[in-house]
Amino acid sequence: EVQLVESGGGLVQAGKSLRLACAASGFTFDDYCIGWFRPAPGKEREGVAAIAFSTGNTIYADSVKGRFTISSDNAKNTVYLQMNNLKPEDTSLYYCAAAYDECTVMTGAGDDDYIDYWGRGTRVTVSS
Repeated sequence: EVQLVESGGGLVQAGKSLRLACAASGFTFDDYCIGWFRPAPGKEREGVAAIAFSTGNTIYADSVKGRFTISSDNAKNTVYLQMNNLKPEDTSLYYCAAAYDECTVMTGAGDDDYIDYWGRGTRVTVSS
């Protein structure tokens, strides 16, 4: 069974850090782009960051540039989202998603026509 499983969410104070993880089972990330999304006010969702697993190329939303870092561990078939200097507006449910061979579909709200798998999400709450 193909699954994406997120972990690492929690409750933190503003200015602190969290690291989210997205692990795959049933397939390998080798030819995929892995991205993180969250619901956004007035939008269906917002693409936060994405990484092409084979090349390491990354994309970030302007709202998180300089604070969030996406990385991958090939041996563990896992993608991480290091979130530093968290703000109350980062409070959300964070989902990871996988799209075959294409990271541009992970920008903006994402393109469901090209996203193959979704996780169930992990909740991040940032208190002020």
